[in-house]
Amino acid sequence: MTRDTIVIRPYEGADASQLSDIWLLASRQAHPFLGEKMLRSQRQLIESDYLPNSETWVACGQGEPVGFISLIGRFIGGLFVDPRVQGLGVGRLLVAHALTLKGALELEVYAANENAVCFYSRFGFSEISRRDRDDQGMPFENLRMRLPG
Repeated sequence: MTRDTIVIRPYEGADASQLSDIWLLASRQAHPFLGEKMLRSQRQLIESDYLPNSETWVACGQGEPVGFISLIGRFIGGLFVDPRVQGLGVGRLLVAHALTLKGALELEVYAANENAVCFYSRFGFSEISRRDRDDQGMPFENLRMRLPG
């Protein structure tokens, strides 16, 4: 699979299980500080609430999902790429697709997820604020970043 063979398409309900698998694999790698118990409980919300209630775009390689980006307006609610294909440009393609659709973008990312912070910074996002706790009130610092359109 190469970047040129990636196809981005809209989310379909039948994608939920595969995308939650990608989410879990990528989250274990990017967010180990959250712990397995929390990740497993959040996985159910990914399938039941998060994916169906956001504008989600799926990156497919050889017909199979390899990553996705979920948007809430101009806010990136999540960007997850299967760890087996990270570094091949899938994430860049998904962000570029969202930028084309929405113009300016914002997101929040855990400060401890250094790879993601670097990825977004290289793409042109800049930090506009930070907070000490995440959405669940846990003591995990979050950065808010913006990419002008």
